[in-house]
Amino acid sequence: MKAAPFDYDAPTTAEEAVAVLAEHGDEAKVLAGGQSLIPMLALRLAMFDRLVDIGRIDALRGIESRDGALRIGAATTDAAVERSAEVRTAAPLLSRVTPLIGHLQIRSRGTIGGSIAHADPAAEYPAVALALDAELEVLSARGRRAVAARDFFTGLWSTALEPDELLVAVSFPRWSGRCGFGVDEFARRHGDFAIAGAVVAVQLADDTDTVQRCAIGLIGMESAPLRASAAEAVALGVDVADVGPAELGALASSEPADPPADLHGTAAYRRRVCATMVARAWVAAVEEARRG
Repeated sequence: MKAAPFDYDAPTTAEEAVAVLAEHGDEAKVLAGGQSLIPMLALRLAMFDRLVDIGRIDALRGIESRDGALRIGAATTDAAVERSAEVRTAAPLLSRVTPLIGHLQIRSRGTIGGSIAHADPAAEYPAVALALDAELEVLSARGRRAVAARDFFTGLWSTALEPDELLVAVSFPRWSGRCGFGVDEFARRHGDFAIAGAVVAVQLADDTDTVQRCAIGLIGMESAPLRASAAEAVALGVDVADVGPAELGALASSEPADPPADLHGTAAYRRRVCATMVARAWVAAVEEARRG
């Protein structure tokens, strides 16, 4: 099939882009890398009267440290994130999930802002944004506002973005001290969306192995990106030697209320896979944190 007819705008500034969005509202859709949107348009799973291509807006690309956080422009490609030494240092979890996103050709076109704004619960970047308490910078003709990742994802492919708003940047707070990060996911083939997965961040006390801070993001387990808050609460304040990875994984996998069931697996199967992914990611994160 082919996409339904649409009008096309290619603004060169973010202000021009939001002016078009303000004029056309729900009839317009932002086009970033297009790795999710274009297939949906081609299959007519989505139809819009106007596409607003932000690929020519240089100001929406770039990686920089700002105010104690790593700020990444929304139009920065996955490949640029993958290559960045600054990302590897400031947000290791983000760096480690990026090679799991599709294939090189997809990462060369796909963007971090496009993935997060698309809000696919099976995608890696939304899970990392949620786990690391990222802040989303949003622009409209009415001005700028910041949205916490925990408030940004509202459902399947839906976010807190208003029709006239554009995601312009994502900021990831830096973790310091004895920190470790782990990611694990299971997919049928490399490049496929994960059947289930987990991203984990752990911070230990300076002089003991007590868990001072932890975050567990789940991939592909609900209709929206999900954080395993109950499992995190069990681990906080506890010596890591007393935290059983298998038990933690089982608890985290029980938190999704309604895991998807499809031809790739039942809901029960996904819970089992999720439990294993959480346990593996937890072990990797703890081992790294212990090494300091």
